[in-house]
This record gives sequence, C-alpha cells and structure tokens, in this order.
Amino acid sequence: MIELTLIGIGTGNPDHLTLQAVAAMRAADLILIPHKGADKDDLAGLRRAICDRYLGASTRVALFDMPQRDPGDPDYHHRVNRWHDRIAAIWQDRIAAELPLLSGKVALLVWGDPSLYDSTLRIAGRLELPLTTRVIPGITAIQALCAAHAIPLNRIGAPVQITTGRQLRDHGWPEAADTIVVMLDGESSFQTLRPEGVQIWWGAYLGMAEELLDHGPLPDAAPRIVATRAAARAAHGWIMDIYLLRRDRDQQAGRA
Repeated sequence: MIELTLIGIGTGNPDHLTLQAVAAMRAADLILIPHKGADKDDLAGLRRAICDRYLGASTRVALFDMPQRDPGDPDYHHRVNRWHDRIAAIWQDRIAAELPLLSGKVALLVWGDPSLYDSTLRIAGRLELPLTTRVIPGITAIQALCAAHAIPLNRIGAPVQITTGRQLRDHGWPEAADTIVVMLDGESSFQTLRPEGVQIWWGAYLGMAEELLDHGPLPDAAPRIVATRAAARAAHGWIMDIYLLRRDRDQQAGRA
C-alpha cells in the first residue's frame, strides 16, 4: 500500500512550513518534485531548498517533467481534465519506478494549501494504485496576502467570495459580497471592472525575497500593478500573484 501525503508548503518561504509538514516530509520515503521548464526553475529550486533544509539522508527526492496543457482545445474543462490525466500517469510511472513493491510513503509539496484552487487532490484521485491519501494543511496565498498588508480578510459580519480571474472577466463582481479575493489571474482582470469606489490589495511572490506589494484606490493602483506585474514576469519568467478587492458601502448597496 502506498501512503500519499500532500503537504501544503505555503507560498515559497521555508518558514511557512508547519511542524506537522516537516514531520511528514521526514517520514516520507520519496518526495516528488515537478519541473516546469527552464523558465520556472525557481519553483523546483524552492522545493529543493525546502527539502535540503528539512530532510534527512534517508528520503529520496525525484523530479518529474510537468506536461503542458493542450492549447488547441477550446473547451477549458476538457483541456484541464486531459492535463490532469497526463500528470497522474507521470506520477504513477515515477512511483512505480522508485517504489517497485508499491509500498511506502510518497509526498508531494503543494504551494499554499491543497484544498484551495489546487488540483493535486483531483490528480491523486486518478491514480490506479493501492493507496491512501492524507493532506497536511498549509498557509494559503490569501493568508499571506492579508498578513503582508496587515489587513483583515473580511469586514465585520460580511461575506467574502473567492474567485478566479476568468470568473471575474466573464461575470463581473459577484453579487452579495463587498470583498472578493481573486486567484489564478494571468490577465489582471480587475481592469474589466468599474474602478470607482474599489480598493485593491495586491501581492506577488508572497513570502519570498522577491515579494511585491501594492495597495490603493483601484483607479490609481491598477496601472501601477499592471506595469509592475509585467516587469516582474519578464525578469523571473513566471509570476504568482493574488489580490483582494473591496467596494465601499455605497457600491455594495447598488448606488455605484
């Protein structure tokens, strides 16, 4: 039986790991690390640095090449499902190669927390192996963003909606929420909103040495964030960012 552990590692800072996460890493026989291409070597490097800091000599670390999504498929959900199938097949091959008796403890280091806008659990469900799965929670990008700006996530007694850039572009501001958190947004979709009366708190590379932050009224901050984001992506070859938007009370009441 394979025991698969998905370990939330926060947003790239080794200090984000919980004691539970460190113990799970040290108990693993094998840790799988994805390699996403030369332009994203930093991501694999951060995982390796975490392993170097916390692991003993008995745990093996194996890299695997992360496949690319098929850009030719216009159906987003179909494209993502096929991509997950390919990732699961790679995991299965690597586990079988590294643990040929199909027995032992395998771990994957997951950015943030495996429960929030992450597909590692869905991919694990595709494995055709005798296994059990457990999850070690981690610091989410939402927590890191609010901590970096020293702000509460919500107003008193008020709801918060977590959404994606695609949803914001296609459907606009979600109803019944005066605060929204936007993840997985490669196109700065806040530019599609009416900016008046909206505040934004933005962060990229949260918890890392490269951390970038900006905050202010959306009409003023949006151009700065777009320019900063483009420059950072060009410099690093990748970017992970997140932002929180909050409307004033007049807009929430529909008077904007």
